[in-house]
Amino acid sequence: MLLTPSDLQALALTLRVAGLTTLLLLVIGVPLAWWLARTRSAWRHPVGALVTIPFVLPPSVLGFYLLVAMGPNGPVGQWTQAMGLGLLTFSFGGLVAASLLYSLPFMVQPVLAAMQQLGDRPLEAAASLRASQVDRFFTVVLPLCRPALITGTVMSFAHTVGEFGVVLMVGGNIPGVTRVVSLQIYDHVEALEYGDAHRLAAVMLVFAFAALLSLQWVNRRNHRA
Repeated sequence: MLLTPSDLQALALTLRVAGLTTLLLLVIGVPLAWWLARTRSAWRHPVGALVTIPFVLPPSVLGFYLLVAMGPNGPVGQWTQAMGLGLLTFSFGGLVAASLLYSLPFMVQPVLAAMQQLGDRPLEAAASLRASQVDRFFTVVLPLCRPALITGTVMSFAHTVGEFGVVLMVGGNIPGVTRVVSLQIYDHVEALEYGDAHRLAAVMLVFAFAALLSLQWVNRRNHRA
């Protein structure tokens, strides 16, 4: 067998986390990018810095503070317990929450750049046709930013698949619950199972190459169009 049952289990869990995280990033990240592109609020720069901080902050540092915040004595942990949700630490929900914050800039930054380049003329033209703000967003902004949305979606998904430090700190390494592909490869190496590690790592290498290749193809096609 190419992959062991535990490898397949870790791969399925990784795809679940990455898929759900990417969907949530589309729902949260795109409106956030639009707000950053259009607002004149004094909060724009602090919020923008917080969004991009995962680019420069070590994953273990971000994971540590998320672990503290989601723990039984942290503000998030106390709120989830008060709501009857239990703790997010060492759970699938915790993995998704951590991945959401860690991959947020990979969705926001390309979409934000496209929205900033959009300018006011398309929106003014739509407004002259009595389109509401919501209509303008869905019928003008999103279609014109489609290449950036595709880029953000692919990059967010691929980045989430490859996470290690953040998910290890927040989720631990529980088989079938929080053990994603990156942790499974680490376990193989730690156990000197280099053959299994090679096979699983090769799958991830092929996935990363295919994702980036497809992204370049889509962007080149959109540029020609």
